Amino acid sequence: MIELDTSWLQHVQKPARYTGGEYNSIVKDHSTVAVTMALAFPDVYEVAMSHLGIKILYGLVNRREDAVAERVFAPWHDMEEEMRKRNIPLFSLETRTPIRDFDVLGFTLQYEMSFTNILNMLELAGIPMYAKDRDMDFPLLVTGGPCAFNVEPLADFFDIVSLGESEEWSDEFIDLYKSEKAKGFPGGKEAFLRKVAKIPGTYCPALYEVEYTESGDFKSITPRFDDVPATIEKRIIEDVEHVFYPTKPVVPFLDIVHDRAVLELFRGCTRGCRFCQAGMLYRPVREKTPERLLEIAKETIANTGYNEISLMSLSSADYSKLPELVDMLMEEFKDKQVSVSLPSLRIDSFSIDIAKKVQQVRKSGLTFAPEAGTQRMRDVINKGVSEEDLLAACTNAFKSGWNTVKLYFMMGLPTETDEDLAGIANLAYKVLDLHRDITGRRNGSVTVSVSFFVPKTHSPYQWYGQQDVEEIHRKQRYLKSLINNRNISYHYHDGYTGYMEAAFARGDRRLSGVLVEAWKLGCKFDGWTEFFNYETWLKAFENCGLDPAYYARRTRDFDEPLPWDHLDSTVSKAFLKREWEQAVDAKLTGDCRRAPCRGCNVCPELNTAIIDYKEGGRVEKVTFGLT
Repeated sequence: MIELDTSWLQHVQKPARYTGGEYNSIVKDHSTVAVTMALAFPDVYEVAMSHLGIKILYGLVNRREDAVAERVFAPWHDMEEEMRKRNIPLFSLETRTPIRDFDVLGFTLQYEMSFTNILNMLELAGIPMYAKDRDMDFPLLVTGGPCAFNVEPLADFFDIVSLGESEEWSDEFIDLYKSEKAKGFPGGKEAFLRKVAKIPGTYCPALYEVEYTESGDFKSITPRFDDVPATIEKRIIEDVEHVFYPTKPVVPFLDIVHDRAVLELFRGCTRGCRFCQAGMLYRPVREKTPERLLEIAKETIANTGYNEISLMSLSSADYSKLPELVDMLMEEFKDKQVSVSLPSLRIDSFSIDIAKKVQQVRKSGLTFAPEAGTQRMRDVINKGVSEEDLLAACTNAFKSGWNTVKLYFMMGLPTETDEDLAGIANLAYKVLDLHRDITGRRNGSVTVSVSFFVPKTHSPYQWYGQQDVEEIHRKQRYLKSLINNRNISYHYHDGYTGYMEAAFARGDRRLSGVLVEAWKLGCKFDGWTEFFNYETWLKAFENCGLDPAYYARRTRDFDEPLPWDHLDSTVSKAFLKREWEQAVDAKLTGDCRRAPCRGCNVCPELNTAIIDYKEGGRVEKVTFGLT
């Protein structure tokens, strides 16, 4: 444990980020456990403490008597300055143990622009960045999360990658680590990694060789040993009804981004939006029953004192028992001033009816995501909603007393034209006019938020070359010129950040050198607009002899080997290719929960299916096959 002279914390903006001791935090004596883990999130406390995955892993590991998990997050600039000034190494929140002294250091990978924070945290901890420079005397670096499905730009730094959902994987890994640690890790680190690689869903980058063509294109990744799998298939939790869920999460001392109780309604999404990586990675859909969710809600509120419950999933309004669940929650908490919220709504009247119920306690604005301004463009991305759906939902909302609507869109999508962009402005004006027509007042408010499209791996757009930043900036100015009403707010994301994000989203191992170079040049907290420095990133690429446009802007051939092909999300490339072709023709693909199977390959590959809990507790497993 590091003894901190707390007097110097007066120089830090928010000391509560680093003091620990929050309600429900867990402190164990390290000498009484076999395995110690530090769970790291490469961003500031307020962001990290909002992440459900950290909460799950924290409770999952600490429920074991033979293991402990503690938290460590990226220190803000003021704290880092004090740490360096006073030679304080990066430490855990629970016991202020130096991160260097843990057995395992696990990072969650949520966002490409947080990668330099990982390197900065390693340096602050006194841990060598490159895996080849660490033996078993250093913590094993483990990672998971959506960015793990193309971990190659970070592959030189991490020892172990957990692909997919990690609840069962974590227990299997801890059991193996505990056993091998007791034996003194016979054969050293490489021998241990070869044993870890036998756990399904595990990728150990050091056990693979990467080849490039003479022209410098990626060629292949192959195992160095016969007993190492050539392809790593993601892990899934088939029975989410009974899987561990944290009902006693740590309650932060300060306001965080999402400071409320969270109910995970289901995992997966089959709506098939072609821009959405998560919708492909997390298939198939698996729901919890309303009864289980009510039980979780009651326990969580009792253990935290929160006064808000957020119903969270990739598309929460698609939960098949949503009306029943909302009624149960409202009845349970009607006298306790606990509100229920949905992060976003499906664009239909049904969602507004639900919204009216859940906002009886605390009313806020409504959020919809049309994603594109014209029907052609919505068909291209397989959004599956119409302008009529949006206006009908807004009509219901305005008649029910709402005055504020937020609309999310994307810019830079494949086949996009200026006419599609003009459709965004037209929709905003139609919604505003609708409010005036229904209410007779001019106090309506529409917020238009437009993000820069980033092609991601394992999606139908993984082959698509991102549009030039200069073209995106032109489009942003064009759309801004079409919005001239003070009741419509227009927000857009920085194009340069999206460009770098795309480069690392579709990158290969050569980008590890760029990350180190960028970090040396001062890059960190790159996801924060005020700290992102585009020129510095260009300099890092130049110093390494690489071009970000090669990764971000280049359209790939369908038969071209991809650096992430060995990391199997179980959605087949044939399906993704068909979806790309459907996109070019602006043709819709139906949701397989409501239409015939479209052959994405997930269910037969995983030997699983959507689980549907019927009335009276009867369980029906619905299997799928290509039709």
